[in-house]
Amino acid sequence: MISQPSRHCTVELQALPSRIGQVRRIVSAQLRYWHLDPLIDQAALGVTELLTNVHRHAQPDKMCIVEIELLLDRLTVSVHDHDPHLPTVRDADPLATCGRGLAMIAAVSESWGVRPEGPTGKVVWFTLPAPTPAVALPPCPERMARSAVAG
Repeated sequence: MISQPSRHCTVELQALPSRIGQVRRIVSAQLRYWHLDPLIDQAALGVTELLTNVHRHAQPDKMCIVEIELLLDRLTVSVHDHDPHLPTVRDADPLATCGRGLAMIAAVSESWGVRPEGPTGKVVWFTLPAPTPAVALPPCPERMARSAVAG
């Protein structure tokens, strides 16, 4: 049995509104590179919501790492931050302009969750089912394997 290798990309950034759009573009470009175009909208929406939560709620700082990983037929998108407080899904008022981020992630993803990361941080993640690629995945470029967005 031949299995597809995993693909992995991380971006470290300060979760500021101006950086969120940059990370959306990086995630979209990486998914195009991996021939996963059908997942771009869902992944971009999810990463936007997670980074917005870091921007609005994370303490003591807004530094975080966005990680996307493709392993066989599953794409996992996760955001690691330095705030140990775990988020919860809230019932948002129908007229509210915020408070729906995790509910939207739950609605568009296959699964999602949150886990503590050491005593001073957490990881919020979601998964999307990946379509079987029509062509072999190209090797992961070194420059994308660990890139940083200046803060």
